[in-house]
Amino acid sequence: MAPHRLRPENLEERLIYWPLLLTWAFWLVGATYVVFSVLGWVLFALALARRLGWVDVPHNHIARPSPIIVSAWLAGMLVMLVALIVGHVDYGYATAQTVKSTIGWAKGWGLIGAYVFAGAMTHVRPQLLFRAMNILGLQTLLFTPVMILGAMLHVPTTFYVSPLHYLVGSGEVFFSVGFYMFDSSTLGFRLSYFAPWAPAAAFFGVVAFSLALFDKSPLWRTIGIVAAISMCLLAASRLALVAIPAIVVVLWITGNITRLWMLCLLSVTVIAALLFIDPIVEVLRDLEAAFTGARADSSRVRATLQRIAVHRWETEAFWFGHATVEPGPHLVEYMMIGSHHTWNGLLFVKGLVGFLACLLPFTWTVLELLARSMRDRIARAGLGAMLALLAFSFGENMEMLVYIIWPAFLLLGIVAKRRISFPPEERAAPRRFAEMMATVMVEGQHSTKPVAAR
Repeated sequence: MAPHRLRPENLEERLIYWPLLLTWAFWLVGATYVVFSVLGWVLFALALARRLGWVDVPHNHIARPSPIIVSAWLAGMLVMLVALIVGHVDYGYATAQTVKSTIGWAKGWGLIGAYVFAGAMTHVRPQLLFRAMNILGLQTLLFTPVMILGAMLHVPTTFYVSPLHYLVGSGEVFFSVGFYMFDSSTLGFRLSYFAPWAPAAAFFGVVAFSLALFDKSPLWRTIGIVAAISMCLLAASRLALVAIPAIVVVLWITGNITRLWMLCLLSVTVIAALLFIDPIVEVLRDLEAAFTGARADSSRVRATLQRIAVHRWETEAFWFGHATVEPGPHLVEYMMIGSHHTWNGLLFVKGLVGFLACLLPFTWTVLELLARSMRDRIARAGLGAMLALLAFSFGENMEMLVYIIWPAFLLLGIVAKRRISFPPEERAAPRRFAEMMATVMVEGQHSTKPVAAR
C-alpha cells in the first residue's frame, strides 16, 4: 500500500489508529486518561485471545513465542504489583486502600506491560503507528495558534474539570481542560496541549519526534518533526531541548555503526575526548549550571524532593518502600515525595524490589535495541523512544504518564517480535575494519624489511 494511503487493516490497527486521531476530541471532554488507560487493557485482552486461539489471527500474522523484551516487562510489572501489596501490608493499610492502589497499578506500571505485550502479540504495522502520530501532529499544529492566542489573552488556565474525575477517582489534573500554565519564562506561559501539565506535553513531543523520524513519507515525516519540536519549545521543557539533539546523534551513530568510516570516526572521537578530558568536563559543568540556572527555584525544589525521597527510602523502607507517595514539607512546597523522578519515586514507593523490577527490563531493552538498531530502522525508532523515556525518567514520574506516552511502549512490543539479520555488506564492515587494523599493525612491525621480502 502506498505510504500516503496507509489505513488500518485489522481490529488492533483500528483500535490504535482512530483513538490516536481522536486524541484532541477525547481531551475536549476530559477523557484521555480513561480512554487510553482502558485501551491498553483492551489491546492486551485481544492479544491474549489471539495468542490462545480464541480469536482468529489475521492471515498475514505469524504467531511467535513471547520475546525476551516482552517477558522481561511483564515479569517486572508483576513484581511491581507484589512490591505494592507487600508495602501496604508492612504499613498496615486497609484492604480498600490496597485495592485502590492496585487499580492505580493497572493504570500505570501494569499498563506498560499491557501495551508492550499488545505490540508484540498482535499484528500492528509500525508505519501505521508512525502515520497516526504524524496526523495527530498536524492536528496539534493547527490547534497551537488557538492555544497561544488564548494564553496571550489570559483566558482561564482551566476551563472545566470533566465529571469523569468523580467516577475514576484520580487527580483532577488528569481530567482538566485548559490551554496553558503560567510561567516566568520569556513567553510568560507554557502550553500543556492534551497533557496534564506542560513538561508532560514535552515528554510526548520527544516520543512523537522519535517516531516521526521514521515515517516513509517525506511530507508526513516533516509535519511530524515540526509538530513535535513545536510542542517541546512551547512547553518550555529543558529536558526536551537536551533530549532531541541527543536522540538524533545516537540514532545517526547506530544507523551507521557497521560502516567503516563511522568506526574510524568513533575511534578518533574517543581518542580526542581522552586527550581533552579536562576541558570537556569543564564545558559539561558549565552546561549543567546553565541547565539548572534556567529554572533555579524549580531545580532547587526538585533536588530537595529527591534527597528526601532517597533518605527516607534508605532509613525507613529499604526493600518494599512506603507503598504510596506522601506530601512533602513546606520546604518543597508540599509536593508529593516520590514524584518528579521515576527512579527515586520507585525507591520511595516500592523500595529496592520495585526499583530493580523496572531497571532490569529497561536496561535489557536499551541494550537489545542498541544491537538491533544497527540493522533495523524500526528498532532505531524504538531506541529513540527508549532514549526519550530515559531522559524524562529523571524529571517525570513515568508511571503517571503512561496513558500519554503509550505509543512508545506499543512500539517496543512491535520491535521485539521483528526478525532481523545483517545484510552481507554490513556483516563484512566490522571484519574489514578489523582486518585493516591487523594489516596496519603487521606491516608496521615489519616496516624495516625490504619491499621484495614482504
